[in-house]
Amino acid sequence: MPRRACPVFVPLSAPISAPAESTRRDAGFSLLELMVVVVILSILALVVVPRVIDRPDQARAARAKADIAAIASSVNLYRLDNFRYPTTEQGLAALVNRPASDPVPENWAENGYMDRLPVDPWGKPYQYLSPGVHEDFDIFTYGANGVAGGTGADADIGSWALN
Repeated sequence: MPRRACPVFVPLSAPISAPAESTRRDAGFSLLELMVVVVILSILALVVVPRVIDRPDQARAARAKADIAAIASSVNLYRLDNFRYPTTEQGLAALVNRPASDPVPENWAENGYMDRLPVDPWGKPYQYLSPGVHEDFDIFTYGANGVAGGTGADADIGSWALN
């Protein structure tokens, strides 16, 4: 097979030179160009900032849902071992420490069902009802304001809404 010659680039015959002196226009940005950039950045800020500000509330709600799902799993494990859910009076503490009040669980797990009880993202304890209003048991948080009801960040988040 014959070898092909490699193409050779021929340099330009006349060198390209920069102008001898810089014009005022080349020295920087004009006021108009700066104003256009400021307007564009302002429009972007108006669109992006509200979306970024809403994220902490969404993150707290997602964490609350994850906590509630983990607690609900532990409550279900408690029931598998003891044939009943902890009572409302025993509360979620029955997952960490063996209840002393009736009905005392016969088959309570040696190390409990949770190492510790989480608090909701707003620093308050999760609520527990057994029997629940919505299901066999309800685990919930009252949201940011700590009061039943509400919308947005103040909305209640409960185990019944996870399914």
